[in-house]
Amino acid sequence: MDRIYNEEYGMIKVLLADDHSIVRAGLRRIVEESGDMRVIAEAADGREALRQVEENKPDVAVVDISMPGLDGLEVISQLKAMYPELPVLVLTMHEEGQYVVRAVEAGAMGYITKQSAPEQLVIAIRKVLEGSRYLTDEATEALALRIAKGEKGQTPLDLLSMRELQVLRRLALGKTNREIAKAYGISIKTVDTYRLRLLKKLNLRNNAELSRFAIQNKLIEP
Repeated sequence: MDRIYNEEYGMIKVLLADDHSIVRAGLRRIVEESGDMRVIAEAADGREALRQVEENKPDVAVVDISMPGLDGLEVISQLKAMYPELPVLVLTMHEEGQYVVRAVEAGAMGYITKQSAPEQLVIAIRKVLEGSRYLTDEATEALALRIAKGEKGQTPLDLLSMRELQVLRRLALGKTNREIAKAYGISIKTVDTYRLRLLKKLNLRNNAELSRFAIQNKLIEP
């Protein structure tokens, strides 16, 4: 089957995963105005995104990074493990190189920001469906800069594993250890181990300082 056109609908089937309904409505309009794409499912959180992929078998998944439940990075990792042929495109407000690198490492084929021109979304969907990588100029520059810096140019965030980064974000958002444990299917004790590891790696003293660090590094909105 030609990956560009789905046999059943004659159109590209797209999943939209974003926790803001207004954003999803705008994205749906952009996608469906292309003429050869159809939004077959939407998800407001990470777990729902995984369910919708299982039930609806989209050709492309468009995923935000900041979502409740499982965040976008975890969704990408799980999708690539379960559906390695499914192209995943990240559409997010985060322009920082930290997120670009993590998303690509997790398995994303494309990375664009919500500040991008609407037509970039349509172009990006087509590109990743063809098997090509698609990054905005800003994302490409950020990725190249991170690679050029190498180990000598590492920031404190570079020292964190993907799971540590995810736990950091949730702690900074005020989530309890129990809530974080439930979201990631790990024990409360394991969450506390991650918390203590974060404090040590980042040379911080408590959760309040973790929150300030997350805001300063644009991991969460103030």
